[in-house]
Amino acid sequence: MLKVILLFCGFLFFKQDEPVLSWSEVHRLSWADFKSKPNDNENAAAITASGITFGFSITQTDKNQVVSFTSEVHAHFYPEQSWYKVEQADDYALGHEQLHFYITELYARKFRERISELRVSNNIRKELKGIHENINKEPSEIQSAYDYETDYSRNYETQDKSSAFIRLELQKLATYKSIE
Repeated sequence: MLKVILLFCGFLFFKQDEPVLSWSEVHRLSWADFKSKPNDNENAAAITASGITFGFSITQTDKNQVVSFTSEVHAHFYPEQSWYKVEQADDYALGHEQLHFYITELYARKFRERISELRVSNNIRKELKGIHENINKEPSEIQSAYDYETDYSRNYETQDKSSAFIRLELQKLATYKSIE
């Protein structure tokens, strides 16, 4: 048997040795997790850098017949790329940033769900890469819409509705949550 292992990363480019926080139901972000220097040219009070890492391995026979595959999908927060402006930092803004990380976890769950529907075939590598490409596009659109609709956390009513919606969607996909 021959085993092929591939690793892909989504949303962000990051250094191999860059520290990350993996998504966890019990860990909530704190301002201390945001390590980068704030960008004074941005109107935002904070920026959450998060993304999905993806890897898979394929086992093949000596005749290149795929017999199995495994995959790993992780939602990560990147402290060294995330920042906040101290003078604008409050619990409400932190909750807004936390929801960005929840959106990343939501798409990691959707990714795992789509992978779970795949069947072993010689096309599995292509199918996994296709799902990966599609899943990379979706969250960035949602993240941008979330910022726009909530006016970067300043629209409290929409912020609360968004939070309730994302939490419900996470609950629907609880089977596919990140393993802590």
